Amino acid sequence: QVQLVESGGGLVQAGGSLRLSCAASERTFRLYSLGWFRQAPGKEREFVAAVTWSGVITYFADFVKGRFTISRDTSANTVYLQMNNLKPDDTAVYYCAAAKPADWRIRSPESYDYWGRGTQVTVSS
Repeated sequence: QVQLVESGGGLVQAGGSLRLSCAASERTFRLYSLGWFRQAPGKEREFVAAVTWSGVITYFADFVKGRFTISRDTSANTVYLQMNNLKPDDTAVYYCAAAKPADWRIRSPESYDYWGRGTQVTVSS
């Protein structure tokens, strides 16, 4: 079973940047597609970004295009979410998730098999 641990969250002013990391527990991590989701208080969990198992193809929600990037370091069993030009609306708990490629539907939380516990991102205005 893959265990995922997020880090890098915190408090930042609007316009600032954060880099989230998600470390996986085992090498089979490299076989999974990976995604980042977020959930703000009173809202449903929503898709933010994803990357294929190869790291070649990335996907983004419209509201983060041009501001966030996703990457993975297979040798370190880690996926990153670089967040630039942060806005107060980006305030949420951010979760990373792993999906088996055969079952993966990029933006659907239900298609992900493993989840981290999340890291809080707070953007002040």
